[in-house]
Amino acid sequence: MTALSQGMARQNPSTQAMGGAPNERQQMVDALRGFALLGILLVNIATFSSPYYGAGLPDPMAVSLAERSALFVRTFVFETKFYLLFSFLFGYSFTLQMQSAQRDGKPFAPRMARRLVGLWVLGLLHAVLLYHGDILATYAVLGAVLLMLRRRGDVFLARCAIGLVLATSLLWAGIGYLLTVAGASPETLRNAYADAAVALAAYRGTPATVIVQHLRELSQIWWITGLVQAPTALAMFFAGFIAGRHGLFANAAAHRALFRRLLSWGLAIGLPGAAVYAFPSMRLDNAVREFYGLAATLLTAPFLAAAYAAGLVLLMQTPRGRMLQGLLAPAGRMALTNYLMQSLVCAWIFLAYGLRWIGTVGPLAATAIAFAIFAVQLALSRWWMRRFVYGPVEWLLRAFTNLERPVVRRRR
Repeated sequence: MTALSQGMARQNPSTQAMGGAPNERQQMVDALRGFALLGILLVNIATFSSPYYGAGLPDPMAVSLAERSALFVRTFVFETKFYLLFSFLFGYSFTLQMQSAQRDGKPFAPRMARRLVGLWVLGLLHAVLLYHGDILATYAVLGAVLLMLRRRGDVFLARCAIGLVLATSLLWAGIGYLLTVAGASPETLRNAYADAAVALAAYRGTPATVIVQHLRELSQIWWITGLVQAPTALAMFFAGFIAGRHGLFANAAAHRALFRRLLSWGLAIGLPGAAVYAFPSMRLDNAVREFYGLAATLLTAPFLAAAYAAGLVLLMQTPRGRMLQGLLAPAGRMALTNYLMQSLVCAWIFLAYGLRWIGTVGPLAATAIAFAIFAVQLALSRWWMRRFVYGPVEWLLRAFTNLERPVVRRRR
C-alpha cells in the first residue's frame, strides 16, 4: 500500500491535497458504495436465513448440488471481501468529510466525533433490534482511531494497515495449529447443534425472544468481531484514507494504469486465497481446515477487494459502464439507509417480526431473495434521490453531526 500511495502521487501530483472539485460529489465513490451494498446483503442474508451459518455446522437446507454450488459461490466471491471494500470507502469518505468541514470553516474533529457517536447509537440499535452482526458500531469505534491518526503520513498508515492484516492472518493460522495439536471435541460439536436449535426457536418465537437472542449472541461474538473484522476493517480505513488524500477517484482516468495493475495483481493473489477459504465450506467436517482457510482469506481478501473495485472503476469509464454507475450511485448515496433497510426487510422475512422463514430456505433461495431486495432498493433509491438531497437516515445523522437542520428537498 506504500507503493500504491507513491504511485498515485507520481501520476497525479495535483491531487495531493485530497483533490477533486470542492463542491462536486464523486459519483464513482457512490457507485462503488452501492456495489458494496449488494455484496454485504448477499453475505448478511445467510445469517438471517439459517441459524447454522457461522457456527461451523452443515446447513440442512444445503444438500442438493444447486444449493451447495450457491453456498460455494457466496463463500468464494462475496464473504470477507465486501465489508473490506465498504471499509475502504469509509476511509476514503473520511477525507471528503474533512474537505466539507474545511469549506464550511468549521473545526473537523468535533463534527466527526458527533458523527461517530451518532453512528455508534444507530449501530447499537441495529444490533439489538434487527441484526446482531452489525458493523456500524465497530466502524464508529475504528473511526475514532482514524480521527486520532489522521495527521500521520502515508507511510505510517500503510505500515499499520499491512501489520494489521498480517497479524490477524497469523493469529487465526495459529489457532488452527493449536486445534491440530489439541484435536476437536465431540462435545463441542454437540453444543454447537444445541445452540443452533436454541437460536432457531428464539428467532421463530416472538419479537421479544428475537431481541433476547440478539443480546445473547452479541455477548458471545464480540471477540470474533474484535479479532477478525475490526483489525482488517481498520487496515482498509487506512488504505482508503491514503487513497482519499490523493484523490484516487476524483480523476480515475489519470490512474487507469494503476487500476489495471490492481485488477491483475488482486485477482492473482486474491483468487487462490478465496478458493482455500471456500472449499472447506462445502463439507464443514474439519474445523482445522476452516481456520486455515480463514487465515488465508484474511491475508488475501484485501487484494481481491481491490481487484473488484479496480475492475468496476475501469468498467465505469466505458459508455456501458457509465450506465451502470448511474444505476448504482443513488443507492450508494443513501448507503446507510439502504444498509439498515436491508436488515429491516430480512428481519421481517426471516424472523418473528414477520414471516419466520429462517431455517426454511437454502442458500440458493436466499441469494435470489437478496438480489430481489437489492433490485427494489435500486429503484427506490433512484426515485428518492431525484426528489431529496439525502436519504432519511443520512439526513438524521447529518443533522446531529452539524447541529443544524439540513435541506430536505431538491430545488427544481
